[in-house]
Amino acid sequence: MKAAEASEMMDVDSQGEEGFKRSAAIIIGILAMLLAITGLGAANASKEMTNANIEASNTWAFYQAKTVRQTVLRVAADEIDMVLKRDGDLPEPARQMMQRRLDRYWQTIERYDSEPDTGEGRKELMAKARTLEAQRDHARKQDPYFDYAEALFQIAIVLASVSIVASSRLLLTFATGLGGVAALLTINGFFLFADLPFLG
Repeated sequence: MKAAEASEMMDVDSQGEEGFKRSAAIIIGILAMLLAITGLGAANASKEMTNANIEASNTWAFYQAKTVRQTVLRVAADEIDMVLKRDGDLPEPARQMMQRRLDRYWQTIERYDSEPDTGEGRKELMAKARTLEAQRDHARKQDPYFDYAEALFQIAIVLASVSIVASSRLLLTFATGLGGVAALLTINGFFLFADLPFLG
């Protein structure tokens, strides 16, 4: 082999090595970008889960408070009703006053049950709490996909970096495959196309 031919082969080999390193660097950059997007999705799902859970708990607490007030008013209304039915010789002004109070109690009891204007009736609060629970549950389903995707992206980045040092195309291919799986998990985390039971 002549020196010129050897030099050309070394140049081609060197160019191939440089091309491999450049490709690996680009893949690492893409994996890092996708890892950042996945991290953002994970953070948003976590915040959504926490916030919806807190709001649902607060809404159920308000619902319970309305229920307690409604029960107290029902007991008071029942007592007034018993007095009105039992005491036939009650003076008329007292009877009228008690009847007005009884009517007011029943109006309040009905208002506590449903207040479409304010959204603070028991029916509206129950619907709101269930909606918030559904949001929480949706975010809870998203979370594991992001978690596993983040882990796979990090492993893929490390393997792709090692492939440069080891000059291993096989390792880079494996890292790219892991990145592809992580990308699919990220997409599924955002849109929940498939429900993978082993990730639930």
